[in-house]
Amino acid sequence: MNILRKYFLTLYYWEESNMGLFSRQFANVVEWQEFREDMIFYKWNNDEIKRGSRLIIRPGQDAIFMYNGKIEGIFKDEGDYDIESQIVPFLSTLRGFKFGFNSGMRAEVLFVNTKEFTAKWGTQNAINIPTQALPGGMPIRANGTFNFKVTDYIKLIDKVAGVRQTYNVEDVQLRIRSILDQLLMKWITKEGKDMFNLQANSFDIGNGIKTDLGMQLFDIGLSVTGFNIMSFNYPEEIQKMINKNASHSMVGDLNRYQQVEMTDGIASGKVKGGGAASDMAGMMMGMNVANQMMKNMDQASNPQSQNDNNTSSSKKENSGTKPNFCPNCGQKTAETNFCPNCGQKLV
Repeated sequence: MNILRKYFLTLYYWEESNMGLFSRQFANVVEWQEFREDMIFYKWNNDEIKRGSRLIIRPGQDAIFMYNGKIEGIFKDEGDYDIESQIVPFLSTLRGFKFGFNSGMRAEVLFVNTKEFTAKWGTQNAINIPTQALPGGMPIRANGTFNFKVTDYIKLIDKVAGVRQTYNVEDVQLRIRSILDQLLMKWITKEGKDMFNLQANSFDIGNGIKTDLGMQLFDIGLSVTGFNIMSFNYPEEIQKMINKNASHSMVGDLNRYQQVEMTDGIASGKVKGGGAASDMAGMMMGMNVANQMMKNMDQASNPQSQNDNNTSSSKKENSGTKPNFCPNCGQKTAETNFCPNCGQKLV
């Protein structure tokens, strides 16, 4: 009897010690392997989670336990956790799960990057914007950045994570590319006050696109937190005209633009008949144009001063100077208004 008792006790202690050894051999470390800053989520998907397995959550990550495609629990605090004792008690339908020697938990763990992402965007092709200035429309390209983050885990799992192992920033860029051209056309037409200076209204245009784009990405659990337009790009010929007009403050005045083109052509020698004569003609034309512009500006800004100058000039022309000798008697006047000899008025 004592021999049998000793045998069973020996067998029991052997099983206990070796079960711990075997469980450690088959245990998993559930973590986000090969983490990347541009990765939105990563799905840890093994056959099953064994007894003794641990969960590692790093800063900027949330871990979501899923079973049969449904969320069992969301864990947001960073740390190293024993799954059996620290995670399972907080799950939903798996709360009472018991690990066996050869059996584990068949569950998936989705790791979500909680940071705010910044991505670049740009039009694939020129967008033809309707405008009265050009009957065929204005072909415009644009580029910039937008910001987004994950805000709804249920929608993310339902629409994306259920069929994907990973999801990256590039996937979001591809998703919005098809609708971005339409949104740009809509908000440029609505908020673009000056078709030749859209950058002045880029803030209002960007805010409108942000709202509409946010509604599109909301369906997959993402929230757009910012949308910025860095630049609008025009066709080369239009951009040259805009730059030239801006440099001479003549935007929208085609006749004055042509005059400046002629002046620049003569001064640069591009117009035939160059040389010293051409240089002198160009310089004189430039001076004349500048003087005329200054005169016009001065007259427009101070018409009262011009009238006063004209009045003063006429007074000077009408007023005479005192004679040194009296025209009546020849007496020296000594700079008086009347002749001291005969009383003749001198002025």
